[in-house]
Amino acid sequence: MATPSKAFAIAHDTLVEADKAHYMHGYHVFDEHREQGALNIVAGEGAYIRDSHGNRFLDAVGGMWCTNIGLGREEMALAIADQVRQLAYSNPFSDMANAVAIELCQKLAQLAPGDLNHVFLTTGGSTAVDTAYRLIQYYQNCRGKPHKKHIIARYNAYHGSTTLTMSIGNKAADRVPEFDYHHDLIHHVSNPNPYRAPHDMDEAEFLDFLVAEFEDKILSLGADNVAAFFAEPIMGSGGVIIPPKGYFQRMWQLCQTYDILFVADEVVTSFGRLGTFFASEELFGVTPDIITTAKGLTSAYLPLGACIFSERIWEVIAEPGKGRCFTHGFTYSGHPVCCTAALKNIEIIEREQLLDHVKDVGGYLEQRLQSLRELPLVGDVRCMKLMACVEFVADKASKALFADEVNIGERIHSKAQARGLLVRPIMHLNVMSPPLIITHAQVDEIVETLRQCILETARELTALGLYQGR
Repeated sequence: MATPSKAFAIAHDTLVEADKAHYMHGYHVFDEHREQGALNIVAGEGAYIRDSHGNRFLDAVGGMWCTNIGLGREEMALAIADQVRQLAYSNPFSDMANAVAIELCQKLAQLAPGDLNHVFLTTGGSTAVDTAYRLIQYYQNCRGKPHKKHIIARYNAYHGSTTLTMSIGNKAADRVPEFDYHHDLIHHVSNPNPYRAPHDMDEAEFLDFLVAEFEDKILSLGADNVAAFFAEPIMGSGGVIIPPKGYFQRMWQLCQTYDILFVADEVVTSFGRLGTFFASEELFGVTPDIITTAKGLTSAYLPLGACIFSERIWEVIAEPGKGRCFTHGFTYSGHPVCCTAALKNIEIIEREQLLDHVKDVGGYLEQRLQSLRELPLVGDVRCMKLMACVEFVADKASKALFADEVNIGERIHSKAQARGLLVRPIMHLNVMSPPLIITHAQVDEIVETLRQCILETARELTALGLYQGR
């Protein structure tokens, strides 16, 4: 971590007050923000960011699963600037398009698996999932099945932050009583987390349980009423949940049996995070009907998302002679500058062979993180390439969690931050999703810093009588 510059800090003291006075953040924790303010970031390069006091941090969160090619790329800045000069915006509705959006849609159709040849561009992941839901409604009505509207997703999933997508997702920490949620057409089945499998099931038994539960849910609702199944290949902010082997194929097979659309939410898992452009088919053996993506699509240089869907759906909704209009869209759908950022991002990933790099360095991260398993507090370590999570428990044998007020994830995160490392605390978890450009040396730094922070926290909690070292 860089030594703070006193002059720099003094010059930016007003930033803290302005933040507290005017800026309402996503997931704004009112009392904490009022007292502590925020970590105000002013610069970034590669895998590192700097705050307003001059401190440098290795960003093992990758922004929010998204700074895939790293920050501060000059060729990205030039491409964006050139597009602004040529065409900063054009109307994306009805009978108007722009050349860059068309090029991007063509490229996404080439990269997507199977016959997912049609692309609706959105403003981010939430609007991509929202679009998928509306597309499913439209499709079912067009095919004469107006009752086939029920959606099944998983508990502890995250699918976005609109009212609709927050309702499809079901993370307990997100379900605050001050918000309302849609319930009538949205249902949930178990989180496929082998570490939390009920009744000490082994992985094979747990897989059978999950599949049977899904089929029971379909039959209880009536197969003619169930429209789609929404699932992340790996559940991201739900705790990097890697399902039992074969889970996706068996859930997909049930969808085929009962005429249910399979929606792969790849907002996190696409564009290199797992060493592939899309993970569903290549890593999990499933060709979805719909893929949603965002985040790594532009490596966060500009906001953009996409809903990519199959010929099966297109042939129904676009049936000739029906005079239909898909009355859904956003002012910034297909924004030419954002599409330019996406195309340049894909070019960089391909040219620099970052997918192969992720397979290498991601494998190294998987290996190194496992060394934390034997430490106190550590219940589980989950990692697949550049998606990782360390789960902390009060008792390893029972897997019992600490009381919420211990704030174990935040305790360890705060110590890591003081050492120049950013991880993402989510209740009893520390989650990581570093940029695709991360090096072996930076992986070592992440793991060793976490090791120090975990051991220090264990000593503190033991001294406070909050941890018995089991």
